[in-house]
Amino acid sequence: MPRPIRIDFVSDVSCPWCVIGLRGLETALDRMGDAVEADIHFQPFELNPAMVPEGENIVEHIGRKYGATPEQSAATRATIRERAASVGFTMAMGDTSRIYNSFDAHRLLHWAGIEGRQADLKHALFDSYFTRGENIADHDVLVAAVTRAGLDEDEARAILSSDRYAAEVREAERLWQGRGIQSVPAIVIDNRYLISGGQPPEAFEQALRQIAAEA
Repeated sequence: MPRPIRIDFVSDVSCPWCVIGLRGLETALDRMGDAVEADIHFQPFELNPAMVPEGENIVEHIGRKYGATPEQSAATRATIRERAASVGFTMAMGDTSRIYNSFDAHRLLHWAGIEGRQADLKHALFDSYFTRGENIADHDVLVAAVTRAGLDEDEARAILSSDRYAAEVREAERLWQGRGIQSVPAIVIDNRYLISGGQPPEAFEQALRQIAAEA
C-alpha cells in the first residue's frame, strides 16, 4: 500500500524558487509512483508584505533589499530561468518586471483549498506572474487565474471585494513563522521533516524515499 504523507508547501506566489521547488517535488512524486500518497497543502508566506499596490521594479527592489547590482540581478535571473526550464516551466522575467503584493492571491489560495482546487490555482498564479508577466495584485488578473483553475469567478470577486479569509491567512503566516520558517520554499513533511529551497527532482525523490522507508 502507498505510504500516506502530508506535505505542507510554504511559499509565496512571487517566489521564483518556489516554482522550481514545486515542479521538482511534483516530478519526484510522479517518479515514485504508488510508493507514497501525497496530500499537499499550500501554506502562505509573503516575501514582501509591505509592498505598495503599484509594485516595484525588480532590479530596483533586489538592489534595495539585497544590495545586488543590476548585473548580479540579471545573472541570478538567468540561473533561475535555466533551472525553471529544466523542470518544464517558462520563466519570462526581465529588467522591466515588477514585484507585487501577494496577499489577495493567498486569500484566494485559502479558498481554493476549501474547494479542493488549490494546486490548480497555485499553478495558474505562477503562470500569471512568472510567464505572463501580469500583476498578481490586480483583481482582474487574479480572477482570470481563478477561471483557468476551474473555480467560480463570481465567488472569487466576492472574496476579493471583502476581507474574507484575511484572518485565516494571517494566522497561517504567523503559525509557520513561529515554527521557524524564515525563507521559502519550505517543504514540511508529516510535520517532522523539512526540505528547504528549490531542490531538483532527484533531491526530493531521495528525501521522500528515505522518509517512506523510515515508516
